[in-house]
Amino acid sequence: MAKPMAHKQQGHIKKWQNDKGFGFIETAAGESVFFHVSAFKAQRRPEVGEHVVFTVAKDNQGRLQAREVQELSFVQQKMAQKNSQIRRRNHKRSAQAEFEAGQKKRLFLGIGFYGVLILLALTDKLSWLVVAWYALLGVITYSMYAKDKAAAQNGDWRTPESTLHLLSALGGWVGAMVAQTYLRHKSQKPEFRITYYLTVIINLAGLLFIMVGDGLTGLKGLL
Repeated sequence: MAKPMAHKQQGHIKKWQNDKGFGFIETAAGESVFFHVSAFKAQRRPEVGEHVVFTVAKDNQGRLQAREVQELSFVQQKMAQKNSQIRRRNHKRSAQAEFEAGQKKRLFLGIGFYGVLILLALTDKLSWLVVAWYALLGVITYSMYAKDKAAAQNGDWRTPESTLHLLSALGGWVGAMVAQTYLRHKSQKPEFRITYYLTVIINLAGLLFIMVGDGLTGLKGLL
């Protein structure tokens, strides 16, 4: 029984007798190997001169012959497609891993911010009403993002971007950040992202003013 060799070889068809259905392949080492038309995997007849890929095995009489003869161009094309699929799969995995890492960082940032607010309130450096305001605005802003995404998917009336930015500037930027990250909404539009970062800066500047400036006295007067 024929026992094929493990590795493939390359060569070109040196001779082909179409009426008899067999020919010979010249290997890269210059050897001549017999092959039958049944070993040719293309749905056509072989052509003299074309480059092929094949394995070598022995027949029942111990003579070498080519098996699994394939067009070299076809094999190269399949390999290129496979490599392309592998690259796309690896890129997708890398992007997913990066996205998940970004999710964790943004979530920790949001938790850290609320943690700082609570610590400031515990040390009487910030009113608990301010902490409650940020928590409430965070929830409201997240809900507005979720509503807007659902509207986008269903073709319903959208929430204006100016409304989302206003909520962020007023203190809901953590909720906006979490929504952009976990809902994947408004996270790819550069203009929107730039404006969002500006609202974060504006809000933090306002918070700093309340804490260390005259705004604190005014806020206490209002509260």
